[in-house]
Amino acid sequence: MNARLAVAALLVLILAGCGVPTDDRPRAVGTPPFGPFPTPGTAVSEPAGRFTETLYFVRGDRLVLVNRRLDMLPAVDQHLAHLLAGPNEAERNDGLTTALPGAVTGAGVRLTGARAEVDFPPAVDDAGRSDEVFAFAQIVCTLTARPEVVAVSFLRDGQPLEVPRADGSLSQGPLTAADYVDLAVPG
Repeated sequence: MNARLAVAALLVLILAGCGVPTDDRPRAVGTPPFGPFPTPGTAVSEPAGRFTETLYFVRGDRLVLVNRRLDMLPAVDQHLAHLLAGPNEAERNDGLTTALPGAVTGAGVRLTGARAEVDFPPAVDDAGRSDEVFAFAQIVCTLTARPEVVAVSFLRDGQPLEVPRADGSLSQGPLTAADYVDLAVPG
């Protein structure tokens, strides 16, 4: 019995002297620990922002999905403005471009139910690129990535505009990302 009592007393002394002080209330942490501590397969640095804004840009002959992190989810017109502004410096360094000519910055958008109607400005000669299918694909895929947008229609001067689909056919009707799936990077 004395051996058990001695072992128990020794165990109490070891636990009491392990270096963890006992406090009556929580203490403030002076310096937070380094982190985050990634697990295998996770990104080490997550960009700031609570919301994801999905944009589509072009690399070579493919549409590429880009997710940007923002503090606020932009309204549909702001979302289109971000797309029309083109890739940021890091995205350009990653080889991304846009098929949207600079003159398209005047495009406007409004929601009619679950359809986005994009008012496209008059065509500008020598806009820099001739792959307008990618320009329309970027707009359609970007806007239909929003939960409230199911399809996109294009107007010019209030009239429906025929725009190319990925298969080369022209359509006045509402378009969806499915109309451009052949242009997207697989994955």
